[in-house]
Amino acid sequence: MLRDFLGFTLAGRRLAAHETQGFTAHGVRWRWHDEGVLQLEPADAVATGMRSIVASAGVHGDETAPIELLARFVGDIARGRAALACRLLVVLGNIAAMRASCRYLDDDLNRLFSGRHAQLAGSREAPRAAALERAASRFFEDAPAPSATPGARWHIDMHTAIRASVFEQFALLPYTGTPPTRTMFEWLADARIAAVLIHTAKGTTYSHYTAEHCGAIACTLELGKVQPFGANDLTRFAGADFALRRLVSGASGDGSAALPRVFTVIDQITKQSDAFELFLAPDVPNFTPFEKGTLLARDGDYHYAVRHDEERIVFPNPTVKPGLRAGLLVVDTTRETLASLR
Repeated sequence: MLRDFLGFTLAGRRLAAHETQGFTAHGVRWRWHDEGVLQLEPADAVATGMRSIVASAGVHGDETAPIELLARFVGDIARGRAALACRLLVVLGNIAAMRASCRYLDDDLNRLFSGRHAQLAGSREAPRAAALERAASRFFEDAPAPSATPGARWHIDMHTAIRASVFEQFALLPYTGTPPTRTMFEWLADARIAAVLIHTAKGTTYSHYTAEHCGAIACTLELGKVQPFGANDLTRFAGADFALRRLVSGASGDGSAALPRVFTVIDQITKQSDAFELFLAPDVPNFTPFEKGTLLARDGDYHYAVRHDEERIVFPNPTVKPGLRAGLLVVDTTRETLASLR
């Protein structure tokens, strides 16, 4: 199961109660908690004194590159090819959508965390969001408190973007009410992440949930574009893969990479009705800049025009359901953000 965790999961196989835990030949204890949820730790681990890391992928079912990266990593740990010096929870998110080769079945799973799933009881994604919240919360219960041991709790949630990007690989940091940590920025530099987007309001994504409710140092990674299973060139994401392996092994980054550029969310475009118009070509990349006064969207009496000298748009998507975000507007805040890192 560990050597082909992705194949095992997609096949819909489940383990009997007496089969759900064991040890590898290389001194790793494993526990299968649920479909797509696997815990790994050194056999001699002392939970209270060890870093705890959640590594997730597939919260959107068609974002296959990070799913393949994570499954390969599990196989390498099982074979003794990758070092493990922490408690690691591996999560494959929307498995039903992965099997159907689509983003989601009813609702975007990455908009259903922090309890929002309770508002959509009929959604096929709602039970999965609740299950993934429980999995993360229970895992972090055995981790040191963030106040006592800073940096003891991590969550790396890996995605791919729907469209191309000016910065092919970038990260999003959830809003926590405090400045971001230098620890995270140095890790992102080690992962060769070119840009970071900082949220300025609470959200309902998986990384928002673990940051707010579990005290994790959390980020969402966007690695390239959506591709079918088997069509990914995983060497393009070697930086993120290597940085995750180094984090899990307990090794430090080499500090050779420059810190990424930083952009801060200043507004969002919300689709209010089916009359919504987004005045962008379908192939406009993420982080495309627009000058002050440019009209970007209209929906009845609502319109959005650029207010700053330059704003960039991220995740433009006119096909979302009414009431959901159809784009984020960001401005460059590299200098001030890097100066405030704690």
